[in-house]
Amino acid sequence: MAEGDTGETAFSVQFDHVSVALERMTDGWPILADALGGRYRNQGLAPGYSWLQMCFANDFAIETIHPENHIEAPPGSRGDFVHRFLRDRGAGPHHLTFLVDDLDAAMNAMSDAGLQVGTLDRSDPQWQEALYGARQAHGIVLQLAQRGDSLPEPPEPPEGMPEPQYDHPMASLSRVVHAVADLEGALSVYRDALGATVHCSGAAVDGNHWVELGWNGPGRLRLLEAEHGDLAEWLGDRNGGLRHIFFTFDDPGSVPGAREVAESRWVIGPENPLGVRIVLASTVV
Repeated sequence: MAEGDTGETAFSVQFDHVSVALERMTDGWPILADALGGRYRNQGLAPGYSWLQMCFANDFAIETIHPENHIEAPPGSRGDFVHRFLRDRGAGPHHLTFLVDDLDAAMNAMSDAGLQVGTLDRSDPQWQEALYGARQAHGIVLQLAQRGDSLPEPPEPPEGMPEPQYDHPMASLSRVVHAVADLEGALSVYRDALGATVHCSGAAVDGNHWVELGWNGPGRLRLLEAEHGDLAEWLGDRNGGLRHIFFTFDDPGSVPGAREVAESRWVIGPENPLGVRIVLASTVV
């Protein structure tokens, strides 16, 4: 697999954000805002949950979703999905969001790759979305969304959200690393159906191969096969799982809970309030 290989699509794609489910909006602030310098991007209310987005130095974003302060979900709807996710699994990664400029064309490409839409919502012309379940999307919910031309301006940040000082260092959200049982199958979705460019590929010391994909914009997704060693044991009988979120940062050692595991490399374990492993690389040589 050569660097620069690109899937062909008739539509534009941007990997916009990774979304993490939390009990409370404030649970993500100490690490993402206070320590890593994430800046407020947007927030909103939806049936059964609320959401908040923070962007980082390279403009890639993390969204947190929470069952508090929500719009009442209509009877019979699945608006309690965040509550159910937290009840069954606890805090952790929930979905990956890709923005497309032609939702119909994107769904056709996904159908050609053998994936069927789990939920389709066109009720809001400013945000039309198609969701694919984790069984089809190799271990995590995949969201395709088409934005309208008249999106409202973001509201003011929530009260009490940390606002880093101008001289506070801001991390770059370099990539999302997702482990999969079937690397070629995952590539058929994320590279081929969604038209990604292969930025780099290789093999880890444990023999597991990986491929890093990119689209329009800064978002990168590294697909990591989990056939050998500790990674295979961690994945177990699942078809995929988000292994970690990778940041580069001026001072990783200052981040609460970070432990140095190698030269210029720190890790925050998944027991942190975000429920996902965070890897930090120093930008200081």
